Amino acid sequence: MRTRTRILTASLALLAANAWAADAMPSTPHTVVLRAARMFDGASGKLVEHPQLTIVGNKIVRVAQDDKAAVPAGADVIDLGDATLLPGFIDAHVHLSGQSSDNWYGDFFDNMMRFPAEQALYGAWYARITLEAGFTSVRDVGSTDWIALGLRNAIDAGKVPGPRMLVSNYAIGSTGGHADQDPIPPQKLAPAGPLQGVCNGPDECRAAVRYQIKYGANVIKFMPSGGVLSLSDPVDAPELTQEEMNAVVGEAHAWGRKVAAHAHGDKAAKMAVAAGVDSIEHGSFLEDDTLRMMKAKGVYLVPTISAVMHVEEKIATFPPVIAEKGRAAAAHVRQTFRHAVQIGVPIALGTDAGVGAHGTNAREFRYMVDNGMAPAQALLAGTSNAARLLGTIDRVGTLEAGKLADVVAVPGNPVADITVTERPVFVMKDGVVVRRGAVR
Repeated sequence: MRTRTRILTASLALLAANAWAADAMPSTPHTVVLRAARMFDGASGKLVEHPQLTIVGNKIVRVAQDDKAAVPAGADVIDLGDATLLPGFIDAHVHLSGQSSDNWYGDFFDNMMRFPAEQALYGAWYARITLEAGFTSVRDVGSTDWIALGLRNAIDAGKVPGPRMLVSNYAIGSTGGHADQDPIPPQKLAPAGPLQGVCNGPDECRAAVRYQIKYGANVIKFMPSGGVLSLSDPVDAPELTQEEMNAVVGEAHAWGRKVAAHAHGDKAAKMAVAAGVDSIEHGSFLEDDTLRMMKAKGVYLVPTISAVMHVEEKIATFPPVIAEKGRAAAAHVRQTFRHAVQIGVPIALGTDAGVGAHGTNAREFRYMVDNGMAPAQALLAGTSNAARLLGTIDRVGTLEAGKLADVVAVPGNPVADITVTERPVFVMKDGVVVRRGAVR
């Protein structure tokens, strides 16, 4: 009996050891080979015929300009036919934690009454449809209740599907400005302070930056000028002093964070550029001398034409003060964008998704082309240029060996018809296929 017990004990120990060893040994990464008629690599700005991408695990290991190149043993070969492979698209200006409807007043009520946990579930849905639209990376530049932060962390942990996120947490601005709450009586809603991004004076603005970084911000967003979709501020007026802007940008850069400046107004944008900001968001009323300053200093424009198109389409649904500001911005933004293209300002694709519908982000490619940008330039704006702005060009933005396997395929040729970017037939993020369908 004792002998059998010893044998059984030894056998169980051996099985446990073998199981531990199997778990401890790294599994062989899966290999995928992608083929298509064309590839836009995001680096050269040109199309390559008959490419073959070899992906091992979550990395691109080989890019061949020959679809007859050798295929590693055991690889899963995916031939997408008459399609074009591109780097995963990047949207440099989104708000994944919410989305406006056709009822501004209803949205106002929902935002007041909805619990953060419920709103976070909406955000998870918006993240999923953004990813399925081909956008594998986004920069979320403004969220309340730390919703975007939690969404980023859940995506990074593999708990919910969504794009790779950089988040700013609360946007930073002055009392009464675009970063502040609507003018609800203070006895009904406690006024916001530096923790929620509202600051007055350089010291408070530094504190506001530090709070966002303390709670996980990858990037800092601040509001040098007024906004369209707010009740209490003019759209183009500077809302921070030069000293306050210097404090925001200087503190963020000291902590190794880039800074995005919401600036419709020209004077506010000039001040932000002088402070050393990394990008101007929207830029509706920018003058040519400001655009030339931006080019000289390498400051990106993130134009968000999609948001203007949405506001124009729904203008009758907004309160009069917002509708008036929306008309003013819409009257200038296209001209500003055309001048920025002609002057050579670096441009990154951004949509302000959340103002308009999530999952329609690729319309921005078409809007940029409609307003004077060549299709190849627009594709660069939504891939490698956006990755440079986000500081992620070492990992994403191009289809090159060593980069993360973020790949989108669209039917036909996007250089000939930019609208095909709105109909992706294949999406891969980190080597995992998240969408696959027939070319149409």
